Amino acid sequence: MTINAERLWQNLEALSTFTDPDRPWTRRAFTERYQEGRDWLKRAMQTAGLTTRLDDAGNLIGTLPGSEPSLTPLVIGSHIDTVPSGGRYDGILGVLAGLEAVQSLQEAEVQLRHDVEVIDFLSEEPSEYGISCVGSRGMVGALSDEMLNFREPGGERLGDAIRRVGGNPDALSTPLRQQGDIAAFLELHIEQGRVLEENHVPIGVVSDIVGIHRYDIEVLGQADHAGTTPMELRRDALAEAAGLIKAIQREAQHQSVGDNYLVATVGRLNVFPNATNAIPERVEMVLEVRSNDAHLLQNFFPPILDQAKRNASTLGLDIIATPLSEGSPTPCADLIQSKVWEAAQATGLKAMSLTSGAGHDAVYMAKIAPTGMLFVPCHEGRSHCPEESITQQQATNGCQVIQEALKSLDNYLG
Repeated sequence: MTINAERLWQNLEALSTFTDPDRPWTRRAFTERYQEGRDWLKRAMQTAGLTTRLDDAGNLIGTLPGSEPSLTPLVIGSHIDTVPSGGRYDGILGVLAGLEAVQSLQEAEVQLRHDVEVIDFLSEEPSEYGISCVGSRGMVGALSDEMLNFREPGGERLGDAIRRVGGNPDALSTPLRQQGDIAAFLELHIEQGRVLEENHVPIGVVSDIVGIHRYDIEVLGQADHAGTTPMELRRDALAEAAGLIKAIQREAQHQSVGDNYLVATVGRLNVFPNATNAIPERVEMVLEVRSNDAHLLQNFFPPILDQAKRNASTLGLDIIATPLSEGSPTPCADLIQSKVWEAAQATGLKAMSLTSGAGHDAVYMAKIAPTGMLFVPCHEGRSHCPEESITQQQATNGCQVIQEALKSLDNYLG
């Protein structure tokens, strides 16, 4: 069985045209541009022979019936929303490759035993409402009332936004799908890193998905005149923050050796009063730590913080850290990993195992179904930027493997 590689590529190109014209490739969830893209996708699903519906979490679901209606469905999914100015293939490839895999089976008159669902999850990327993976969270009962009450800068509640795009937030207090409702979930994605490209390997079999811990950190010093305060009398919050950031970087490099996957980033920094001639009084920053090892994740920052607080106190400064969120690592199901490996071999493609350093809808789907992911390379590992790029062959490779894995799972699972 072969897919229609040209049609897959044309569909990727077509969907990418639904972008804010002044900042490609931007299709933010809940916007008019996003709805236009979804309308196009719905028509494409129907053309492929799938029936379509929106669930109460606002997920667009296309279904191809199997020959044995009593079996639970096989599910392929990802997302078509983007971050600002980035995401021509991020998420979109997983949805459209899933659609092509199913459509080519339909055209070849190959009917699987299981129903197959292709899902575009609502708002996987962090949204203006403050959270990511809105649709997959909603599907598995992980959207709390507090989250539904989050507001975007214009004042609209997330719950009202879900209703606006066709969902029903009132139904999200319990899971829409339970354990056992889905036979298996598979997500294809660009790697968003350089490992596959640098190793010249076309397929990545994802072993696990990192957990993410985030901390809000304040470094408190004292504002003084930058020209008249001697160095030994300063309580410079920014200098102390810089030392803390460097300590975080050093320890992350130390702990990420061998098979340990750990990265730590301070990506946001606010300095007060932020004046050229004033010693910084306060620094606000956010630390993000990612690892596939729960012990490393939990124990990485506390000892660094304790030492930093001791150092700061000797200089008359203070450091306050508050946990913002704690997400645990997600292992991919052994069964799905083995089927992806077999599918890569069956299509003649070299594969390697790797950890996903980014979060995905698969994290939430793993709560209710055997779940796995496969990656294809992207150019120089670039993602979440206008330069994000893949080749037609890379897209084809991923689609062929996902179709082969789909057929294998259909034969294997009852």
